[in-house]
Amino acid sequence: MSRPFKCRRVAFVPGVTIFKPAGIPLSSLEIIQLTIEEAEAVRLKDQECLEQEEAAIKMNISRSTFQRLLYSAHKKIADALLNGKAIKIGGGNYEVSSCRFRCANRHEWDMFADALKTDMPQQQCPVCSSSDIMQVQNINPVSVIRRQRHIGGLD
Repeated sequence: MSRPFKCRRVAFVPGVTIFKPAGIPLSSLEIIQLTIEEAEAVRLKDQECLEQEEAAIKMNISRSTFQRLLYSAHKKIADALLNGKAIKIGGGNYEVSSCRFRCANRHEWDMFADALKTDMPQQQCPVCSSSDIMQVQNINPVSVIRRQRHIGGLD
């Protein structure tokens, strides 16, 4: 009996999910599927410049699993770039991280990590509009927004 599959923790789900060579209709291109976890591994290692061990901890996975995700992502991206294929980001088995906040009047709410980069400086309590807020806990998974083990067709 195999070990149960764990959700991978991600802190950013991209808003743009399809990339393709310019001037070629998407309908005539082969599409490479990059999972959300693979995109997160690339973001942590290549954009945030984290070491593999630190990135693996952020994703709540082992270093070897992180290495496999990163290798798979790099291979797919290279194939798409060098062979003129489109990349579609989506699917996978992941949970989105968030932070919990509390205002001076003790109202609490969660904010997803990808929104924190833009919304935190002007954040107010959604109940009483108080600007006296504090973070209650560090980034933790609070909601599984998509669980999809097998990627069939493209949606």
